[in-house]
Amino acid sequence: MRKISIVLLVAAAAVAQTKSNPFAGRWDMTVTRGDVTFPSWMELVEKDGKPEVRVQLRTGNVHPVAAAKMDGARLIVTVAAASQARPELAWELTQNGGKLSGKQRQGDAVWQLSGVRAPELKRAAPKAWGKPEPLFNGKDLTGWQPVNNTSNNQTGPVTSYWTVKNGELMNEAKGPNIRTARTFDDFKIHVEYLCPPEENSGIYLRGRYEAQVTGPPVSGRRAEAPAPRARPGAPYQNPYGGVGSIYGMLGPSTPPPFRPDWQSYDITLVGRWVTVVFNGVTTIDNQEIAGITGGALDSDEAQPGPIYFQGDHHGGIRYRNITICLPKR
Repeated sequence: MRKISIVLLVAAAAVAQTKSNPFAGRWDMTVTRGDVTFPSWMELVEKDGKPEVRVQLRTGNVHPVAAAKMDGARLIVTVAAASQARPELAWELTQNGGKLSGKQRQGDAVWQLSGVRAPELKRAAPKAWGKPEPLFNGKDLTGWQPVNNTSNNQTGPVTSYWTVKNGELMNEAKGPNIRTARTFDDFKIHVEYLCPPEENSGIYLRGRYEAQVTGPPVSGRRAEAPAPRARPGAPYQNPYGGVGSIYGMLGPSTPPPFRPDWQSYDITLVGRWVTVVFNGVTTIDNQEIAGITGGALDSDEAQPGPIYFQGDHHGGIRYRNITICLPKR
């Protein structure tokens, strides 16, 4: 009797596996058309026997898609419904050997899609951290380089507006972002910034996960627009898109305590688990970042990546005292 039960359990598990959706889980996506390539991300979960999907496009925040359905072996995703401003954006995907391939269509534009399963990146925190190392020398842009990752003109000349003044790294006008030449895996970073009213920037961890940067709220006006809920039915920790958040993915557990001038971030990233401390107050306590955020350099989450600052808004943002601690060997 016991042998029969074991056989039945194994058979039931095999049937369940064959019936599971091959697209379920998280996927690091790459979108390509001609010379332009940029990252995206997708997560699919089964709910009541139907696929529930959220997608991170090149910019903006992660969001639930308009519709998703299985068509035989294909997954058809309406990422964004048609509007007066633009036609429907749709993904058509197939899965083979743990990899995705397909096309993105929007009007007459067709892009190639590819994807691999996102790594878990679950590992123990380092037993000890090394001493803080400066990433910015306060004199020039040594160790930093402009990056044009949010523009379609990725291969053309780059006019950077990042400069050094009074020992500060400053973006004088809208233009390219700026990244470290070095790349990092796990780390603790300290950054101080001064942001003009209603300006916007971001600190990208490994070039993939954005910690939002804005100035203090302006009296009588909304200084930052919260992102929509990251998942249908998820608690709305307002703002997912505000200071103290990982943009669109994780909201602060407590309102961020702004100072009147310079703000500070202390962020620890181990694998995809992050702790965010803003002006001495923990806003995110060792929470998992599900995937890349808008503006990411790439979707290769298993690899080390740089620190980068967003500079593609209006300008005027200033950074100083940028240091990093690495795991002690």
